[in-house]
Amino acid sequence: MTETANARKIAFATFVRRALDEARATRAWSGTEVSRRTGVSRQTINRWVRGDWASDPEAERVVAFCEGLGLDPTVAFAALGWERTATRRTSTSPPPMDPDVEALLRRLVDPDVSDAEKFHIRETIRYLAYRPTLPLGAQKRGDAAS
Repeated sequence: MTETANARKIAFATFVRRALDEARATRAWSGTEVSRRTGVSRQTINRWVRGDWASDPEAERVVAFCEGLGLDPTVAFAALGWERTATRRTSTSPPPMDPDVEALLRRLVDPDVSDAEKFHIRETIRYLAYRPTLPLGAQKRGDAAS
């Protein structure tokens, strides 16, 4: 293995390790949760952390990993020594955002909002995002009861 290839593996492993540490510290995500939210298997992530790969990681997986953690893929690409820009998997124009969601996002980046409040916002959003969807008939019955 060339010195350059080894340095790239170490740089990318460091990037992935830091991303995982950040996800654990700020979001309390386990390795399984990171895998679920990024769509990259735990085995692949573990190989990246160990630098145990014969050929470069697939760009699509690197992008999925970064997007799932809210990171800029170009940072990962730089660690890999790639002279590419990230191709985001989003449409050309983002959908309009609900004003309440915008307000929550502003609070999450506001330095005057306490960490406890930010944690509460994240936990509430996480609960709402992943709770089971009610069947359509049950939703209508609930509306009629109001």
